[in-house]
Amino acid sequence: MRLGRFFNRVFLAVMLISILLLSGCSFADVFPTSGAQKENEEVASSEEVTPDQGDGTEDQNSDQAADAGDQGQEESSEEENDESEQKFRSLFTGEEITYNWLDHRPLAVMLNNIKAGCPQSGIENASIVYECPVEGRITRLMAIFEKYEEIPKIGSIRSSRDYFVYYALEYDAIYAHFGQATTYVGELLNSDTVDNISGAVSGIDEPSTNAFYRSSDRKAPHNVYISNEGLIEDRDKFGYRTTLRTGFIQKFVYPELGERVTYDNMPDATILYPGGKSENAANGFAKVQSRFEYNADDGKYYRFQYGDKHIDLETGNQLTYDNVIFQYVDGIVRDSHDYLGFGTMGGTNDICKVFTAGKEIDGTWKREDLFAPAKYYDKDGNEIVINYGKTWICTIWNDYADDVVIE
Repeated sequence: MRLGRFFNRVFLAVMLISILLLSGCSFADVFPTSGAQKENEEVASSEEVTPDQGDGTEDQNSDQAADAGDQGQEESSEEENDESEQKFRSLFTGEEITYNWLDHRPLAVMLNNIKAGCPQSGIENASIVYECPVEGRITRLMAIFEKYEEIPKIGSIRSSRDYFVYYALEYDAIYAHFGQATTYVGELLNSDTVDNISGAVSGIDEPSTNAFYRSSDRKAPHNVYISNEGLIEDRDKFGYRTTLRTGFIQKFVYPELGERVTYDNMPDATILYPGGKSENAANGFAKVQSRFEYNADDGKYYRFQYGDKHIDLETGNQLTYDNVIFQYVDGIVRDSHDYLGFGTMGGTNDICKVFTAGKEIDGTWKREDLFAPAKYYDKDGNEIVINYGKTWICTIWNDYADDVVIE
């Protein structure tokens, strides 16, 4: 039972904290930091379980007059706020949304990015996308969907890595995946820390029974997709919240609606290569030929990979983003299978590069709480304001920082 596990983990957490305080250990030894901690080299059970093996996601108030009907009376709008006249902004894109989506909890989905699993379905609807290196030195994606209930097809779905889960916690997101590197993320996924939607694979205590299905157009393991109705059924069965937690912190800072930041005093940055131009580098991005090109006409960054436009399979549209962020982190190779680990917690010395309006803003990022987002600061210590719209975030391994090319 999830409740029983909760109390057991609370007890264990209290005991662990006591041990740490008595022994003088740092909390950095417990939670991931910018200097990722080396894991146990034993990997007998760390093999990724793939689906085909069978075992194993300012408000402004408008004045209005109230008609009192036959009585001919008018009431001041200062006494009555009509929600339909207010403007609400997404906490994930800064764009205007309706009230019913204001505190809606998002879904984080693990998406295949190997060539055989591309292009993805539904990715165009994601508010935020993370791209991170994985074993084999390619990248995997995690997309954050605000209105996932309205997307008929999302996929193809792939397996979890722990650093993606820690990123998902920044957004208080329900987390969907199919398979996982159990040795490094299994305990976390089965804990009450994560509201997990997982396929029925080895290593998962309470799998979802309705959320996933296989298509006939691709071979396993690249043919797993999310069923909209099934996902909602499993979400409700597990009793997961559909609204954001109390005290939720918005990750990004945006300008006022209708305004844009231009950063005229910052250097131009119109073509971004997170892994450089070589296809043979071991940084993860190079093998997928990840690239962004800025279009000054619409103020968006166009995504390319595998030598062509990166599109959404369902619409055929090329993926575009209003902002791109390179978040530099420390990383490790955990074992002989090349499973990787990256720091998702960081202090003021951790580097970031923020790209918006065709400009590059260099700064630092900081995240000190597992349930709070990483924030991005300029060289004066101010939070970097990005333009409202969709954002793509690349995890740049510090060991390969010199591979990055910006033109």
